[in-house]
Amino acid sequence: MAIRKSTMQEQVAQAIAQINPGDKPIVTIHTVTGPSPWLMDNLGLLGQAFVKYYFVTVTEQAVVFHKAGRMTARPKELVAAIPRAEAAGLVSDVRRKPLWSSLRFQLPGQPKPTRLNVGRYWRSELDQWVPAVTGAQAA
Repeated sequence: MAIRKSTMQEQVAQAIAQINPGDKPIVTIHTVTGPSPWLMDNLGLLGQAFVKYYFVTVTEQAVVFHKAGRMTARPKELVAAIPRAEAAGLVSDVRRKPLWSSLRFQLPGQPKPTRLNVGRYWRSELDQWVPAVTGAQAA
């Protein structure tokens, strides 16, 4: 089970290397979908049924989404790989907050943008991720 951020990032880099050996990760964030992590935690197991965990990585060529294991925090199957040129237009409503920052990302095949919540532990990576994708700083 990966607990350290560096271990999780290494595992994501290995998963990306298996998919596209010529691509290198720039920055990875761990996200939780759903309206609010606080609300979902208060709903207990019922709330956990409605959230998904992702590793979202900006690489030299794309923005890559991997499902993340709930218990192991390991990258699982590839969800989407969006070319970086297209990804900038798919990010909206970036909010940098003290504990849980959030942004919306329009995933392929989804009717509306997915809210991605990023915990404080991953804030420095979020501060690198947003400009790498959009070219603008996180507000």
